[in-house]
Amino acid sequence: MGLASNCKHQILFGRNLNSITCKGLALIVIALFLGVVLLPLLSGYGGIDKNNLDLVYSRSLSLDSDNGIRKDKFLEVPQIVWGLNNQKIAFARACLTARMLNRTLLMPSFSASLFYKEIDRLQPISFDKVFQFDRFDSLCNGFVQLGSFSDLRNQTGVFELQKGSGRKWTAERDLDQLKQFIKDPFDGYEVIRIVGKNPFLWHDHWPVKDYARVFECLVLVEEIAEEADRVVSKIREVGKKISSKIGSAQSDFGSDSSLLEPVPYVAVHMRIEIDWMIHCKKLERKLNVSEICSSRQEIVERVGNIAGLKGPAVVYLAVADSLLEDSSILTGWKDGLVPVEKNKLGVDAIYKKYPYLIQSAIDYEVCSKADVFVGNSFSTFSSLLALERTQKMIRMGVTSSCGADVRWPSYAYNILGESNGPHKWMTNMSDSSLKAISYGSNIISC
Repeated sequence: MGLASNCKHQILFGRNLNSITCKGLALIVIALFLGVVLLPLLSGYGGIDKNNLDLVYSRSLSLDSDNGIRKDKFLEVPQIVWGLNNQKIAFARACLTARMLNRTLLMPSFSASLFYKEIDRLQPISFDKVFQFDRFDSLCNGFVQLGSFSDLRNQTGVFELQKGSGRKWTAERDLDQLKQFIKDPFDGYEVIRIVGKNPFLWHDHWPVKDYARVFECLVLVEEIAEEADRVVSKIREVGKKISSKIGSAQSDFGSDSSLLEPVPYVAVHMRIEIDWMIHCKKLERKLNVSEICSSRQEIVERVGNIAGLKGPAVVYLAVADSLLEDSSILTGWKDGLVPVEKNKLGVDAIYKKYPYLIQSAIDYEVCSKADVFVGNSFSTFSSLLALERTQKMIRMGVTSSCGADVRWPSYAYNILGESNGPHKWMTNMSDSSLKAISYGSNIISC
């Protein structure tokens, strides 16, 4: 009897495989079986189907895997510029591009200053001066990966990928270009360096939920977070003083002041500065809509009509510095709503210590911690705040803000809602791209 038939006889009848040769042959047979039967199944869950590269950016990279993203292949991107939230979107887009290429993103530079046209005057600031580097990699482990230039081994040259531009450079052409860099010979380079436009201007190929996943991993460095906490404490102190006055008044009438609830604070991102009004008027004409611009009076009235918002409440006004000297923004508010801004709180010195980017990061954090947030649905600052707060609600099991008192509610004051108040705002996380956020249409309607 031959070796193969002898081993087969032992296996079929459950006899012990004492022969080392038989054991080895049995392992080979098992391996071949698994390869033939399971490989097609596995390819459906994590492999790249060369005939279906359109889905490459949806590859199943385990969120809990230490080796989901390669740590020996890197992507380098241009300096990230413009406003804080434009920079956050650009950073997330760079991360998701690196994920598609299965590469670690080399830590990019942000821009501390704000010069839209004078690029040479942009003040670079390292990512880890704003957000926690290690914390980011820990929270986004297996989804996207951030690396430093010291990780490079310089074993191969750097390949420069020139991003296309102009109207003829469509999203389809952009995606086709990226697909080419998944393959050899390009994939063999240790570093692919994208040159040209900053990432905010790249075509968008990823769903809102992927952006939200990256945003969740952005945690401010302790110094900036502590400054934001100081501002929040000042706002809470105003609320405590109001509560104390109410408590004293109730004590005079024999009521139990210990039963008083803490006074909430409402953060309002008030966009009424001149450059914004010029921009939004142009946008209204371009899109043929009338719900982008809002006057100070309209914002004040609609915030005062928020259903369920009963005074007293502190209203923190997140406004441009140019409006801080305009005392009219503090007038006309509904009884029980107490408006404050940086100067009135006495925290302007905190902001003045830092460049524009850090000031915006502090204000963003203050608004994110508010009991209620009200903003403009066409503002990137407001839209990302609404997205973050929606994500918090989803984590708590809340899927709708309609008809119920929920934590982390957001409103869009530029859209009329119930009782002549602002429209309830919960981000539609199922959108296929972040484009809707830029045009104020990423809102779930009640």
